[in-house]
Amino acid sequence: MENQVLIREYEDFLSSTAQIAPLSRETYMREIRFLSDWCTEAACSLKSVQTLDLLDFITHRRQGGVDHRTLAKTISALRSFFKFLLQEEYRVDNPAGQIDSPRRSAPLPDVMTREEVEAFFKAIQLDSHYGLRDRALFEVIYSCGLRISEAAELKVGSVFLAEGVARVHGKGNRERIVPVGDHGVYWIRQYLQLSRPHMLKRNRIEDSLFLSMRGTALSRKGIWKRFKQICERAGIEAKVHTLRHSFATHLLQGGADLRSVQALLGHADIGTTQIYTHVENEELRQVHAALHPRGSEAPEQSFPSSTTRRHTP
Repeated sequence: MENQVLIREYEDFLSSTAQIAPLSRETYMREIRFLSDWCTEAACSLKSVQTLDLLDFITHRRQGGVDHRTLAKTISALRSFFKFLLQEEYRVDNPAGQIDSPRRSAPLPDVMTREEVEAFFKAIQLDSHYGLRDRALFEVIYSCGLRISEAAELKVGSVFLAEGVARVHGKGNRERIVPVGDHGVYWIRQYLQLSRPHMLKRNRIEDSLFLSMRGTALSRKGIWKRFKQICERAGIEAKVHTLRHSFATHLLQGGADLRSVQALLGHADIGTTQIYTHVENEELRQVHAALHPRGSEAPEQSFPSSTTRRHTP
């Protein structure tokens, strides 16, 4: 009964005093009612609940399947509610004051398998000058781990086939030298000898490496369009940037160290590169869950009631 009185007073406060949007007010009230129900089961009250209890409640919400955004709203509601109780002198502290909102985890990048990469390249039709260009273009992106903009801005004079390297200008105009790889060198050479001269327009000087049908630099939109068409022929769902993600992940899977991959990708912060280790770890976890006899389907087991935490109201 006491909890319900406090909740009604808090709802009146939100409606009449606090500058809060109606939708946020509904969210706060929902979360506080969840907390009240949880307190009833845990044999504690809203006046006596402590920080550790609230952490248990947040864990309970997370185990119920809520995402990080909902958890952040839960914590905001707790802070607001207990600040109200403190102001109204129902409590002498705010047990939610020291609880941090959860950090949003970065989504794992999509990665093509080696088999998908091979299927993609096999789907490129080589019976035209543009097919040879596409093969050279995407071989370079995958071989060097380039961003789309970096590939579009490559110049003929930036690729050194004898040395097997390319000079790339990345974000912040930072320059880096990257190895091209034998496949990339081969297809660039084929493209330069057999196709690019026919794509150039007469009396026009163009130093961009990859050309469009108009004989001008191939745009990022043009790269995206060609990639999508090839993926459809190969039966693959991916984005152009997936080749860069795959480049990094396949290097790490092959034993490359993180610092080397950072340098090849042109990341200023190694923390950006570390996302690819998460991709590799997630793949390992899935393999373990699928193949190890104790990798998944943990047995259901009840524990003695003596292990349950007791609360004192």
